[in-house]
Amino acid sequence: MSALAHPPANRLQIHRGLWLGLLGIVIFSITLPMTRLAVGSVDAPQMPGLFIAAGRAVVAAALSAVFLLVTRAPLPRRRDWWPLAITAGGVVFGFPFLTSIAMRHVEAVHASVIVGVLPLATAAVGALLHRQRPSAGFWACAALGSALVVTFAMLKSGTAAGISLSLADMLLLAAMLCAAVGYGYGARLSQHLRAEHVICWALVISSPLTLPVALISWPQVPVRAAAWWGFAYVAVFSMWLGFFAWYRGLALGGTVRVSQVQLVQPFLSMLFAVPLLGERLDAVTVGFGLAVIATVFVGKKMPVGAVK
Repeated sequence: MSALAHPPANRLQIHRGLWLGLLGIVIFSITLPMTRLAVGSVDAPQMPGLFIAAGRAVVAAALSAVFLLVTRAPLPRRRDWWPLAITAGGVVFGFPFLTSIAMRHVEAVHASVIVGVLPLATAAVGALLHRQRPSAGFWACAALGSALVVTFAMLKSGTAAGISLSLADMLLLAAMLCAAVGYGYGARLSQHLRAEHVICWALVISSPLTLPVALISWPQVPVRAAAWWGFAYVAVFSMWLGFFAWYRGLALGGTVRVSQVQLVQPFLSMLFAVPLLGERLDAVTVGFGLAVIATVFVGKKMPVGAVK
């Protein structure tokens, strides 16, 4: 059943989901540049990656605890605790820890290319969890978008070696898998819990582990003010507010369909890296960005049905 065949109420819900998903992706797209700003480079290190990963979760957990109290959130049901733990493993531990370690060794533009595999991973996890069966056309658009991202990386690097799997690349790919699992389980929980409460509970139940790690890994030497601004962004927006929009969008529009909005994330990250990190943006980047956006536009119109 295509999006055009849905009743008006369902079409409105899908469109809301897509717009909320896009808002979440815009917020998330600044994560890698801000993480790079906070962690620094090999030549000019700033905060330890372990502190950035754990510390951002601690700050977000404190905000979450206040939010849960103010909104009088009920305790999750017994059957929700395991999915919450899996969600936390993906988006509170896996993705932040792996990316924070990797970002000291790669530039934001390079890391942004690796993000191009995230839509396919999220769609695959979503299809498995929500018993959805995307059409061949849908998968073709997703594959085309990912292929465009890889082609862009090869053109920018000049040789295939530019995108060879270094240790940092492997950490980033593992981070994408963690994010996809966290997104999928969080979206499923958002079907019956408030989307905001899902990430809040995931952060709160993680705090007994993240708090001591953050204290142990606290920066031992002074760091630039810009690094603290980068840390503040990933703590408040990337780790907390971004999920409010993202999980609600996945719940409304469907994980498989809304996940394709992530195809624009690599290029948004590159756009933000220009003023934040001084990286250059050229016509080739803009052209590939427009091409990827076009695949998202076509892909969201492809049929996504339930498994019978």
